[in-house]
Amino acid sequence: MPNEQSPPVLQAQGLTKRYGRRTALNDVNLTIPPGRVIGLVGPNGAGKSTLLHLACGLTEPTSGWLNVLGSRPAAGAAHLARVGFVAQDTPVYGSFSVADHLRLGARLNPSWDRDLAERRIARAGLSPAQKAGRLSGGQRAQLALTIAAATRPELLIFDEPAAALDPLARQAFLENLLEFVTELGAGAVLSSHVLGDIERVCDHLVVLCASRVQIAGDIPDLLAAHHRLVAPREELDRLPGGAEVIRVREENDGRHVSALVRADAGTPSALPGSVEPVTLEELVLAYMTRAAEPAARAGARAGRGAR
Repeated sequence: MPNEQSPPVLQAQGLTKRYGRRTALNDVNLTIPPGRVIGLVGPNGAGKSTLLHLACGLTEPTSGWLNVLGSRPAAGAAHLARVGFVAQDTPVYGSFSVADHLRLGARLNPSWDRDLAERRIARAGLSPAQKAGRLSGGQRAQLALTIAAATRPELLIFDEPAAALDPLARQAFLENLLEFVTELGAGAVLSSHVLGDIERVCDHLVVLCASRVQIAGDIPDLLAAHHRLVAPREELDRLPGGAEVIRVREENDGRHVSALVRADAGTPSALPGSVEPVTLEELVLAYMTRAAEPAARAGARAGRGAR
């Protein structure tokens, strides 16, 4: 069971990954403590899959470094066994039966937990004789999750594995994910576009946008440090020290604005106007919007120059 003295789940410094002229990740600095279920969110093209592929050792950084569980990713067979990965398309072999997948997992993984695999397959209602190619999307996801968990890793990494699932299959997948994390005492990273999934199962948040980490931290701490402020626009110029405006929207009356503000402990009582707590969705969208605005302005300038 991880504790606060264990090495960070993920630790990056100056992490950069380029594919030709395209920069997928740019100077990422990140430290995630042990014992967390991490939600990784961001728009398409933000670099989420690149970060997860780097964490699994599937690709190498262009510059900077990344450690996973205190070691370089895929540093050796022993380290590979400590990390389980479920890709977006929950890959399984269509011509293999469920039992074939379990036998293959046992052959390839010295730490294979046969009891866990068979118990979870039965609980998911999968027949060992079923061919994977005839399983539903939700059943394939359950099979892929079981195979990853039965290696008894210390960290499970999921790259949008529930993206194509219907609501019931998604709910079942997330419930099993949490059960595996609890049973194994493992950490987990879940990349998802669905903030409801993040709220349901995660306790740590990483917002990745424009190839950089915009904000990261334990979700209760992040929510406690952000506030929705409704006040006359001029009041934003008189915020107390330690307060930072993340996003501003005009109110319908034309005189007031709604601002998402990050403030130090003790600052909210000194904020002007009406102050309310924020939701996780508001928090994520505010940071994503702020990150996207410079790129949008740069695109507009490039368009004007082309004309």
